[in-house]
Amino acid sequence: MTLTKRCGAEFFGTFWLVFGGCGSAIFAAAYPELGIGFAGVALAFGLTLLTMCYAIGPISGCHINPAVTFGLVAGGRFPARELLPYVVAQVLGGLAAGAVLYLIASGKAGFDVSAGFASNGYGAHSPDGYPLASALVAEVVLTAFFLFIIMGATHKRGHAGLAGVAIGLALTLIHLISIPITNTSVNPARSTGVALFQGSWAIDQLWLFWLAPIVGGMLGALVFRALQSDEA
Repeated sequence: MTLTKRCGAEFFGTFWLVFGGCGSAIFAAAYPELGIGFAGVALAFGLTLLTMCYAIGPISGCHINPAVTFGLVAGGRFPARELLPYVVAQVLGGLAAGAVLYLIASGKAGFDVSAGFASNGYGAHSPDGYPLASALVAEVVLTAFFLFIIMGATHKRGHAGLAGVAIGLALTLIHLISIPITNTSVNPARSTGVALFQGSWAIDQLWLFWLAPIVGGMLGALVFRALQSDEA
């Protein structure tokens, strides 16, 4: 499979993740009387990833997240020379999804992008008021375990057919834990895709949602790599 085709798959996979996950938060989380709430948003993110694991996994490996790509490079599962093209494709996919979400949401009377637009934040912009330090720790730890799970689920001794289920459920659990803390990033492309349309505080705080997931992803992959057997 050519790099161009694999990057195309990453673009569409990241689009689906941001459109489905952030879209559920924007349109359905607090819908009057029928809102899906935090649990519904968490499930939406997990389902987008699970479905893409099976749709584009055979094409690109379904990273759809710069932190995953960085982690897989650190873990020896992905060539460093292809990191930048993958990350660019992922960010562009996230931005395209953010643009479509903005186009839909702005058609409703009273739409106010300054309310958040499913952006990630800390301090005054954390859903439950968690400070920078708490947000940093949460994003590093959760992304580390996310990569640890991905490395294990896709290991050659694992159950390849069920890897997508484990990875999708892991992302659901991560959101159940951390939506109140940061609105859950663990994915710089997801954060960027909506932050640029929010346009103010979300851009100012975006650095954290690049730094922490990438650091966490690399740590998780390195720990798994250190633990696996020499024969693996």
